[in-house]
Amino acid sequence: MENATNEALNWFNGNQDLLLQYAVNVISALLILIIGNWVVKAIANGVAKVLRKKQLDNAVVDFIHTFVRYLLFIIVLIAALGRLGVQTASVVAVIGAAGLAVGLALQGSLSNFAAGVLIVAFRPFKSGDYVEVAGVAGSVDSIQIFSTVLKTPDNKMVVVPNGAIISSPITNYSRHDTRRIDFVIGVSYKADLKKTKEVLAGVLEKETRLLTTPAPTIGVVALADSSVNLVVRPWVRTADYWAVYFDLLQAIKEALDSEGIEIPFPQMDVHLNKVDG
Repeated sequence: MENATNEALNWFNGNQDLLLQYAVNVISALLILIIGNWVVKAIANGVAKVLRKKQLDNAVVDFIHTFVRYLLFIIVLIAALGRLGVQTASVVAVIGAAGLAVGLALQGSLSNFAAGVLIVAFRPFKSGDYVEVAGVAGSVDSIQIFSTVLKTPDNKMVVVPNGAIISSPITNYSRHDTRRIDFVIGVSYKADLKKTKEVLAGVLEKETRLLTTPAPTIGVVALADSSVNLVVRPWVRTADYWAVYFDLLQAIKEALDSEGIEIPFPQMDVHLNKVDG
């Protein structure tokens, strides 16, 4: 036991410079990681701040912020490993090989990343837009590296892979300042169509939130099985769409009722034949 202790002391005394160098390298690597991580955050946040000052969309800013942060942190990590004596060329080669292997295993994730880049580049929607993508409708909360986060009208968070968004039709309800409301109103075949149109036009005239240009459209669109269908198509500011939609639909029903214009509903006639016994 004493011999082993002496050998350990002799080895320690003989390798003090080497141990000191290793200790300095380890401390330096930790400092590089700590300080580098702080610098990376500062740079990423600075980039995001500059982009926001340029009034770039928040969803795009979040995407670029995350990408810059990850990229710079990889550089800091390689620098820290180099300080420990690890050959950086070997590290880069290992990272490249690992990246290739991971890429083959996670082809879907890479396609989502590429789709995210396309979304940021072509900007089919921006933060806050109400869209329908991949069968999901909601307001755009953020565009992330692999997915886009939507918030539904009932306040649910839905995460949609970017690849699914790019590969499917994108409907952006908020892109334009104005939208058209489409109503199909059915009235009885006995109704006076001229009077019906006048009643509908009067309802539209009373709604101050409707736009005068383009002018609203009122016309017969179909002679259905049990009703004559008219289309009512006024234009409105996008921000007022749903409020006007609900109010106008109620006003149309009340106006038709007050004028005695019947709105047909499905009904069944049952005929009973008396059989003489």
